[in-house]
Amino acid sequence: MTDSIPQHVGVLGGGRMGAGIAHAFIVAGAQRVTVVEVDDAAAQSAADRVTGDLSSSLERGKISGDLSKWLNKLNVSTDYAAFVDCSLVVEAVPEKWDIKVSSLQRAESQLTDSAWLASNTSSMSITELGGVLKRPDRFCGLHFFNPVPASKLVEVVLAEETSSELEAHARSWVEALGKTPVVVNDAPGFASSRLGVAIGLEAIRMVEEGVASAEDIDNAMVLGYKFPIGPLALTDIVGLDVRLGIAEYLHSTLGDRFAPPQLMRQMVARGELGRKSGQGFYTYE
Repeated sequence: MTDSIPQHVGVLGGGRMGAGIAHAFIVAGAQRVTVVEVDDAAAQSAADRVTGDLSSSLERGKISGDLSKWLNKLNVSTDYAAFVDCSLVVEAVPEKWDIKVSSLQRAESQLTDSAWLASNTSSMSITELGGVLKRPDRFCGLHFFNPVPASKLVEVVLAEETSSELEAHARSWVEALGKTPVVVNDAPGFASSRLGVAIGLEAIRMVEEGVASAEDIDNAMVLGYKFPIGPLALTDIVGLDVRLGIAEYLHSTLGDRFAPPQLMRQMVARGELGRKSGQGFYTYE
């Protein structure tokens, strides 16, 4: 399995998704994983997240040995130059265009001509992001799902200029991580976000219109359609602010069927973002 994993993988952004991606590559056999964050506080938080994920994997018997053995593979930095000898860098910064562009350009500037670059964006155009890079043929989307350690899916998103060589590598990397690649051509929202957000937005409209409670709507989809989790509970996990950002982008590219419900905007304005804030469609400790 480790033959398909790049020996030095970079992860740009160490939030919940970035830390999960770093954990996945460490467990799969990368010799080094370097996470770059914006400042020392964010870097420490990223290190803590990856450490927590690795500790959990040890407790569940997913990996073995001392925690220190696994942590020795992790490097956390605030300097983009730490990416200099990475074979692959995966960007996982917030879903804001300007941040994505500047982060990807800074990362690319540190890489060798033979390195690969990917974005974990859940909705932004890979073709447009690739258009701001010097080597768009060496760029694709690797859309991981939350929580990364448990999720079995990664969307491999191909831009117009993504090389066939990178497509083959991306499939191999995902399989080596113990996950299943789903390959899609670049389009707004790809496959997963487009369908998932459409269902989530309609569920929010149903709550807004008083059709049923959040719990009953979720139960209808879990029990009636075999969803592993209801669309409103999933929105709480993803974060209402994150889903609002995706919905606004899809609204601008695909039309009014993705217009965010007013209830969603009100909840975000009140800070009711889901699990991470303790309150969303459900209340969390």
